Amino acid sequence: MAGKRLGVGVIGAGRWANWAHLPGWVRDSRCDLVAVCDREIDRARAAAQEFGAPVVTADYRDLLGRDDIDIIDVVTRDSEHFEINVAAIEAGKHVLSEKPVAHDFRDVRRVAALAVAKGLKTKVGFTFRYSPAVRYLKHLIDSGSLGTPFIYNAYEQNSQWLNPATPLRSGERAGDRPLQVASLEGYGAPVIDLGHWFMGSDLTAVVGVLRNFVPERMIAETGTMARVNIDDGDIFIGEFASGAICSVQSSFVTVGNYPGIEVRVYGSEGAAIARLVEEFGICETLKVARPDDVEFKEVEVPQSYYPPGGSPRESWRTLYYANLTANFASEVLGEIDGNEGSFGDGLWVQEVVNAVEISHHERRWVSLPLEVTP
Repeated sequence: MAGKRLGVGVIGAGRWANWAHLPGWVRDSRCDLVAVCDREIDRARAAAQEFGAPVVTADYRDLLGRDDIDIIDVVTRDSEHFEINVAAIEAGKHVLSEKPVAHDFRDVRRVAALAVAKGLKTKVGFTFRYSPAVRYLKHLIDSGSLGTPFIYNAYEQNSQWLNPATPLRSGERAGDRPLQVASLEGYGAPVIDLGHWFMGSDLTAVVGVLRNFVPERMIAETGTMARVNIDDGDIFIGEFASGAICSVQSSFVTVGNYPGIEVRVYGSEGAAIARLVEEFGICETLKVARPDDVEFKEVEVPQSYYPPGGSPRESWRTLYYANLTANFASEVLGEIDGNEGSFGDGLWVQEVVNAVEISHHERRWVSLPLEVTP
């Protein structure tokens, strides 16, 4: 596919599409943004005009038969991801999907297998894999600089919905229902993914707890306050097949700025902390300590880990997503081997999310992989 330009159709023109996905595609000279789709057609038109897409539609199916579109990018509401992902892959398109690929790991398994059978590339919007600091930390781990990794600690937390008057799309979660995952699936998933990637091992068991700290919220669809029994804070611990262990905490009612990520890896030859929080004009830092010098010292991330023109003073949204979309384009074009952060990785993460949810409701350790009943 040398010399080919990739046509991209983006489905969903909301805030995250405009902040991250659309800027990422137009930043890459190998890609042509062909179409923007949104059920609210005026929103699609506005995004298409801003980012230079010639095609606008309110029906995602209009994009699936187009020969000038190679990649479908799904940035819709969570409940719509699975249907569109399946349809796009059945139509022979490579697919980038925001998380979750589907809410049930069995559905993720189905669509991941379909993509592999059709020889298509997939990618989940695990934004923080593509942070320059995180990618450099992955290099340090893989190169043996930290020795054998023993412990992984992860936090993803900010105060996005600490104020109950901040509108939240409820989906089917309003009312006095059993506790459902929200923070764990939306905010915990990216750092669960990083743990799998960093430690190079599968989790074999987890035990965790979910909490609903803010029970009544403003419902975006109705403009009224209502009971919403969702996980807005959670913690779990896990055991890896390698013998390593982890702790993971996520919440969107904890004081702090976006994106609210801190991941730590402790190994036999050193330890590292990647902190991805926009503070004082900087969006990320990486610190490393050695056994004979226990103070953590900031290290410079090589410029090669940044997209063209990128720096730690750029918004994390455009910075990380420029790396993500560029990585996917390189995979689809065959310029690099493999398929990083694919639906297969999404399956592993969703299975962990579902296992922690089971652990909370049944008050027990849950073994992985989960059993699939007929």
